[in-house]
Amino acid sequence: MYSNLAILAAFVFFYSIVAGRLEKTPLSGALVFVLFGLIFGPLGFDFLKLRVDAELLSTLAELTLALVLFSDASNANLRELKHSFHIPQRLLLIGLPLTIVLGFTTGILLFDGLGLFEIALLATMLAPTDAALGKAVVTNPAVPSNIREGLNVESGLNDGICVPILLIFLTLATTELVDGDVSSLALELLAKAIGIGVLVGVGFTLIGSRLLRVFERKDWVTESWQQLPVPALAMSCYALSQWLGGSGFIACFVGGLLFGALAKRHKHKLLLAAEGTGDTLALLTWVAFGAVVVGQSFAAMSWQIILYSVLSLTLVRMLPVFLVLGGMGLRNDEKLFMGWFGPRGLASIVFAVIVLNAHLPGGDTISMTVVCTIIMSVVAHGLSANPLVNTLALRIKGKVDAR
Repeated sequence: MYSNLAILAAFVFFYSIVAGRLEKTPLSGALVFVLFGLIFGPLGFDFLKLRVDAELLSTLAELTLALVLFSDASNANLRELKHSFHIPQRLLLIGLPLTIVLGFTTGILLFDGLGLFEIALLATMLAPTDAALGKAVVTNPAVPSNIREGLNVESGLNDGICVPILLIFLTLATTELVDGDVSSLALELLAKAIGIGVLVGVGFTLIGSRLLRVFERKDWVTESWQQLPVPALAMSCYALSQWLGGSGFIACFVGGLLFGALAKRHKHKLLLAAEGTGDTLALLTWVAFGAVVVGQSFAAMSWQIILYSVLSLTLVRMLPVFLVLGGMGLRNDEKLFMGWFGPRGLASIVFAVIVLNAHLPGGDTISMTVVCTIIMSVVAHGLSANPLVNTLALRIKGKVDAR
């Protein structure tokens, strides 16, 4: 235990003091974390002997995603979002279903051994994008604000929307239901996941923000304790929504949007601890993923899994995004940019653990495909984020200068 703690603590220290420099290079945080876990884990020097089971990795990923969603939503530019909400609206209402359908069609062509509902599960698991892995893009001021806010809102809501869809396909894959039962189940899960998530996010954030404001005016909140209310509020939104049967991810994103609107000018100081905690949890999650999962996955790879992963990150994601953004005043390079930056990560890890625990006949193939896609995404999106952002910024500047 102490050797693991010493190695991880030293890594956190060294990364934290050079993070600003690394953010300007093609090396994203997630890529560095996974490589560190891989090099120091059993496949490398074997210094890190982590006993991380699927349940612990899932919990780490869930808590990380909850904090990232809350803090990113709080930092959203609501004024810009009002003018460009039609972008995430199309991505979520049309692009997301199209991505699942295209992923399903691709799975049918590549995986003979999987049932139809298992393929539908796989397509759903890899449809949501990762707010944490996409942070290098959605927080970079060089990216046009409508693209940044569009990708931010999409990544904040698509994982929560996919939860009830995933549960429907999982239920269909494990039980036999008549048509009426399927329809009622789908409506019930959607209503509970979205409805409860929104209610909890709005209600808890309203109460929490009001209490925080009142006691700050009374000067009851000391400087040292000022760092904790926002992470605690995010965790409360997530846990309460999950407990009541809703989507904790939707609760966190909606709650974060509301908190950012209510806190306004003071939100940056309050959000620092939440962002720092989220970054630390992300580091631990990706190190564990690199040390425990990646090393064990290479032997189970097949050409079908690798090909599906490549198509999932390219055609399956990019074609629907390109099509649904037509006629919205975006140039082709901007639409391709938005299609490419659909990284897969924390939400897909959580979904993979859920499906793995269901003990489906094709569960191992599904999980390995998700793991392979995440590995490719961490590498490809991590290395391409800054170069493509700079290229897009130069093209936009060139267009402006030409006018």
